[in-house]
Amino acid sequence: MKKLFIACTLLFSITTIQATNLTFPDDKTGTITGKVLDATLKQPLPYVNVIVKNAKEEILTGGITTEDGSFTIEKIEEGKLIVSIQYIGYKTVRKEITIKKGNYDVNLGSIYLEESAEGLDEVTVVAETSSIQQKVDRKVITIGKDLTTTGATASEIMNNLPSVSVDSQSGAISLRGNDNVRVLVDGKPTNVPASQLLKQIPSTSIKSIELITNPSAKYNPEGMSGIINIVLHKNANVGFNGSLNLGLAQEINANFNSSIDMNYRNGKFNFYGNYGNNIGKGQNYGAIDRFDDNTQQQFNGINSNKSHLYKLGVDYYINDKNTFSVYTNQNLYDGKSSNTANVIFLLDNQPDFSQNNFSDYGNNTETYNASFTHNFDKEGHKILLEGDYSIFKSDETANFSFNTAPSYVDLVDNNRENTVINLDYENPLKNNAKLELGLEYRNNISKNQYNTSNATLFDSDYVYERSIYSFYATLGKTFDKWSYQVGARLEQYDVQADFAQDTQADATFTDEKFSIYPSAFLSYKTSEKGTLQLSFSRRVDRPGLEQINPIREWSTPRITSVGNPELVQQFTNSYELNFTKQVKGGNITAGAFFRTIEDEINRAVYYDPQDPNGDRFLLTYDNFDNNSAYGFEASSNYKPLKWWSFNASTEYFLKTVKGVVDNENIEVDNAVFNFRLSNNFTVNKKLSLSLFGMFRGPDEGLQFKRKTMTMVNTGLRYSCFNDKATFSFSYNDIFNSMRFAFDGDRPYPSSGQFNWESNQWRIGLNYRFGGNKYRALNRKQRDDNETSGSGGFM
Repeated sequence: MKKLFIACTLLFSITTIQATNLTFPDDKTGTITGKVLDATLKQPLPYVNVIVKNAKEEILTGGITTEDGSFTIEKIEEGKLIVSIQYIGYKTVRKEITIKKGNYDVNLGSIYLEESAEGLDEVTVVAETSSIQQKVDRKVITIGKDLTTTGATASEIMNNLPSVSVDSQSGAISLRGNDNVRVLVDGKPTNVPASQLLKQIPSTSIKSIELITNPSAKYNPEGMSGIINIVLHKNANVGFNGSLNLGLAQEINANFNSSIDMNYRNGKFNFYGNYGNNIGKGQNYGAIDRFDDNTQQQFNGINSNKSHLYKLGVDYYINDKNTFSVYTNQNLYDGKSSNTANVIFLLDNQPDFSQNNFSDYGNNTETYNASFTHNFDKEGHKILLEGDYSIFKSDETANFSFNTAPSYVDLVDNNRENTVINLDYENPLKNNAKLELGLEYRNNISKNQYNTSNATLFDSDYVYERSIYSFYATLGKTFDKWSYQVGARLEQYDVQADFAQDTQADATFTDEKFSIYPSAFLSYKTSEKGTLQLSFSRRVDRPGLEQINPIREWSTPRITSVGNPELVQQFTNSYELNFTKQVKGGNITAGAFFRTIEDEINRAVYYDPQDPNGDRFLLTYDNFDNNSAYGFEASSNYKPLKWWSFNASTEYFLKTVKGVVDNENIEVDNAVFNFRLSNNFTVNKKLSLSLFGMFRGPDEGLQFKRKTMTMVNTGLRYSCFNDKATFSFSYNDIFNSMRFAFDGDRPYPSSGQFNWESNQWRIGLNYRFGGNKYRALNRKQRDDNETSGSGGFM
């Protein structure tokens, strides 16, 4: 903490020095005034950025318009200048002026801004089709009506995104073929497990999804394959505005989802909120044939869920330079599941075995966030202080019954607390350079109590606490066609976990490590519309709680899942090369990546030492030798005809999977090919049709080889009520081909298949109200920032 305090003091000292250096000489200086208005409404626009540059396009100073759209910028040195008026959702206006003797006071008069088609508000106007945009350090997928029609939850639409795969059975998410990925909501970590979180967020509450595959030092380094950031809607229009969404989907069981987004902006305050829910049931079933003992395992289950997501917040625009914001996310979830697992002995050499499980579970997540932003006189020079606190509480009652053993009940209680405090500083320096500094403190506390009535199992509990202290610095610069950014993140990591289980000795897991995570980006503009970029970052995968917990997580008639407290951290060096080209009618992005992995964490399967018959296995984790992976990917947004546009993406990954199965070290060389194509056909101004196809190639792991997965969806959207409403209909997986099928050789020869309700029809309605065109000042989320400007670094 002493080191953290010293670093914090140093940061504030730098801030003070920089702020002090913003003075200008009093002699031979001028003033620029004017008023900014909407070109259509002829009404003033508040909080517009007015930037003053010299003839070399170097930023000198700037200001922001007041409530009546007027601005005054003083103490400007004489010379030839460029005044740039910039506002989100409007086209930028440039004015060339000269301040000299006899012309020290320049009045630009009324400046009218025209609305830009790219800047339409995310709540009052939702795009018909989703778009993919390649930024310097991420892909940004703006969620349109085509994706919200396809899926009711974040989990369902994730499968339609480039490089992302979601296991429809477990909900596990992977990026570029790797499940070591970090999931954020509005740039913040969440206490809810990612597999559960994605099923709880309604798709209509999502504005965009960011895939950050090679993050800079500004970002937390967890996740070998990168970060997935889910950005929820937030409206900031003047007046009262909103959007209402209703949806219904069914194959066997009905599923209902709805959401409403609203805001009220008046004067210095903007109040906003949204609510979304997902209520319904889902059935899944499958079977595994085991050929060494002629048995068949049969699985059948049905899950019902009720998920409610609330977001409420207020922005207070104190003045041109200071903004204070608070918001809260509240997530309420209630679920029930009924599952049956049977082992059928086909040769009738012993009695069949059956297990029935009924579970009642729920969780509540509370998140509270507050931030304060101060903008200095120089454009882009600012400091942000932000705090985030969340609480997660869950409980589960699981009833187990068997045909050959006594029934029993499990009771599980979980409590988690997550605290994040960060301080960020940004300063555009001279000669197109930019400095960023930051401090962050993260603390996570998890507590669990497990009680069982099973005489062969034991009550247990654990306490897990992790603290991370971070400091980062990045420096970027643009010159001619080249841009670069270099940075480093310093982290002190401390964790301790205490596990207690009846009849067994207590277990403790501790880890303490100081690490440096560098990053570097180099960009070259091959033309006005083409950019080539090379990037590097070092990342870490720290053993998670479920990976180190030695207490039984779950079990089936043949396998039990437990953690391994002996795990050590896994480090990854990631290299990427990307090329982006703007073409007439769209853009094309192509790239390649290469990763080297140290002490790779992977799954391991061992014989259960407590099973005398040798029929049961332990599924756990272990560290393995160094490894590598590489791949290629490409995507495009293109409009070949006035009535036809499409998004296409493809990926090809090559990796070596290492692990232990049946006490034998295994290595599997694996190549995976995926392809997605989303088409949108415009019939007329009101009616459009969509056609989506996905191909997911075979994927081989330690225990089995998954077979090819395919899916085709189709739908239509119709605008009505003067374009304030949109009706949609879709039919998903029309050939009923989306299933998980596999063949396995380890630890025994087998073949299996699992199915779920993917062959669904869906109807939806979106209605928009309000819709004033004014935009309020946007507050940048810390982990939602984009490195923007010339070459991507300024």
